[in-house]
Amino acid sequence: MTSLFTPIRIGSNTLKNRLVMAPMTRSRSNDEGIQSELAATYYGQRAEAGLIITECTYVSSLGKGYVRAPGIETTAQVAAWKKVTDAVHANGGQIFIQLWHSGRISHPSLLPDNATPVGPSAIKPAGQVWTLDGPQDMVTPQALEINEIADIVSDFGLATAHAMGAGFDGVELHAASGFLPEQFLSSGSNNRQDQYGGSVENRVRFTLEVLDAMIAEAGSDRVGIKISPEMNFNDITDTNPQETYTYLVDQLNGRNLAYLHVALFGTPVDYHGLLRPRFEGAYLMGGGLDQKSATEALIEGRADAVVFGNAFLANPDLPERFRQSAQLNAPNKETFYTPGPQGYIDYPLNSN
Repeated sequence: MTSLFTPIRIGSNTLKNRLVMAPMTRSRSNDEGIQSELAATYYGQRAEAGLIITECTYVSSLGKGYVRAPGIETTAQVAAWKKVTDAVHANGGQIFIQLWHSGRISHPSLLPDNATPVGPSAIKPAGQVWTLDGPQDMVTPQALEINEIADIVSDFGLATAHAMGAGFDGVELHAASGFLPEQFLSSGSNNRQDQYGGSVENRVRFTLEVLDAMIAEAGSDRVGIKISPEMNFNDITDTNPQETYTYLVDQLNGRNLAYLHVALFGTPVDYHGLLRPRFEGAYLMGGGLDQKSATEALIEGRADAVVFGNAFLANPDLPERFRQSAQLNAPNKETFYTPGPQGYIDYPLNSN
C-alpha cells in the first residue's frame, strides 16, 4: 500500500519518501541576492524530506519582487546556492530550485536603476510590496515588447544552467501566486492583442516557452512546474480559469516533465480532481494538508507526492515526527521573513 514513506521515481530522481517541502519565501539573502550562510543549515536540516523545493529565486535582477530575495544570476549567487545543495546532499536529501520572475509584482526601489516593473500589459495591480523602506504601493508596469519577452525566456534558460551548475537535482517554474507566468496566463492581467494574449492558446504561450528553455538546459525529467488556480494572490484574476488550466496541463503532457505541483487554497473548484486525471506524470498535491489527509490522498491515488509548507518550516524532522505520530512545533509567523537565525534554524528536533 502506498504511504508517505513509500519511495517514488519522479523524473530522473528517486525520492526516499513522498513528503515534499514546499517553496517558502524566507527573506534571508543580502541586498545583492546572495543566499545567507544560514541557508545551508536551514535546508540541510530538512533533508529528511523526499524532495525540497527552495524559496522562489529570481532569474534576473529585473525579476526581483521582494526585499532580501535570493537570485541565481551572478557567480556569487550561484556559489552561495552550491553550499546549500552540498549540505542537502551530504544529509541524504534532494533539492530543486524554484525559478521566479515577479513581473508586475515589484517596485522600482527593488530593481536596478529604479526600473519600472514589467508585465504582459500595463495594468496596475492592487496592493503593496515589501521594500527596504517598508510596504510600498505597486506601480503600473511597463508592457513587455516581443523582444523583451524573448530575453526573459532566455533568462530562465540561463538560470536553469546556473542551477544545474550549483548542484541542484532539478528546477521548478513558479507559475503561481500572481507572478509573471501567471500574469500571462490570466485574462485579468493580460489584455495583449498579439501572439501572447487574447486566446487561451496565446496566453499559455509564454509559460510553455519558458518551460522549453528550462528543458533545453536541464532535461525534461529534471523540470517541474507549480500552479495554483484561483488562488487570486497578488490581484490575479481570470475569466475562465478552468479552461486556462486544463489547456495548460494538456500542453504539458508532451513535454514529459518531472512533475506537476498544484497547490490549492480554498478554491470553489476541485482542481486536483480536474487536473490529476489529465496529467500523465507525477502529481504533487499541496495546500492545507495534514498527515491524515495527505496519507488518504496517496492511498486513493489522488496524488503521487504531498507538499507541506509551514509544517516543514517549523519541524525540520517532519518525516520522523509523522512516523512517530509526534507533536509538531507551531510556526512563529513573526519570524517568517526577518533576518537572522531566529525562527529559521532554531526550531527544535523531536526529543523522542
